[in-house]
Amino acid sequence: MRRTDPLIVGGGPGGAAAAIALARHGAKPLLLERHAEPQDALCGGFMSWQTLATLDRLGIETNALGGHKVSEVALFAGKRSVCARLPAPGMGLSRRALDTRMLARAGAAGADIEYGVNVASAETGGQLRLADGAHIGSGALFLATGKYELRGLKRDVLPERDSWMGLRYRLPATAGLRAAIGGAIELHLFDRGYAGLVLQESASANLCMALRRSRLAEAGGHPLDLLRQLADEMPSLAARLNESDWPSHADAVGLVPYGWREKTGADGIFRLGDQAAVIPSLAGEGIGIAIASGRSAAEAYLGRGPHAASDWQERFARQARRPVAIANRLKALAEKPSNAGMAIPLARIPGVLRLLAGATRIA
Repeated sequence: MRRTDPLIVGGGPGGAAAAIALARHGAKPLLLERHAEPQDALCGGFMSWQTLATLDRLGIETNALGGHKVSEVALFAGKRSVCARLPAPGMGLSRRALDTRMLARAGAAGADIEYGVNVASAETGGQLRLADGAHIGSGALFLATGKYELRGLKRDVLPERDSWMGLRYRLPATAGLRAAIGGAIELHLFDRGYAGLVLQESASANLCMALRRSRLAEAGGHPLDLLRQLADEMPSLAARLNESDWPSHADAVGLVPYGWREKTGADGIFRLGDQAAVIPSLAGEGIGIAIASGRSAAEAYLGRGPHAASDWQERFARQARRPVAIANRLKALAEKPSNAGMAIPLARIPGVLRLLAGATRIA
């Protein structure tokens, strides 16, 4: 059985951030990524000004990422809308582009990265069993599997009767769509959900939805039929879709525990990203939480080793409490049509959207 410290499972933003921070300070992390190369993951696509600053501190030149500059947030409910400037510019960037750059930076800093390695389960004594039957042990595990659970280390999440799920549609960014969206990240509110739309690199746009499973069920369980229903209900979304080629498929993830945080820790296990806290996606801070958790967990490990994990996990849960709670309240308001209708007049109050955008950032 191989043994290595520290060991990172997952090559998304959280795992890559941990690998960079560890390697830059002399540690020799091993990162296991289940895919053969970075994927265009469903979750993510927008990075706030604060996340961009963290990337700069990790040695990643954000001006060279090639993403789309985002300076405004636009809110749509029914036939009404409001737009406001963000506290500072963010960026629309696909996960494939981000993960590729971050993993390359981790490798250049000295991290070992093994692609195409599927971890099947966590077993006693700090051992991980791989899908090929091999075992690897570590006294310091950085768990960065995103919304996907690792058997033996699953999150303690209470199931909801009508759980949340995510859908992602990739759109070609035609000239008409680029003109319509401009430098904004858009939020389109509908019954039991919302859709976020942002331009990204390479003339593409990311349309990502968070919705109750019952809403998809009412469309016969077909994501494209749901999109057609929503276009009929929402003139703003229909206008955007008519400026582009309609997608031919959608990516999906189920049972998303928005509002959950890991409040207790265990020695030797650092839970990162969605394994640490799941902020509602309308906040646009999922990648921010992943990168911030990876960086700060690495710093804790470098200071005290594996025994720092428990205290760090509890500290990060306290750090994430306010932005997650605020985003959760906003989600609860947004998913109800009656509340969504009232959201526009409130959002038109000068400074409100800007204030909420700042309040949902991870410090």
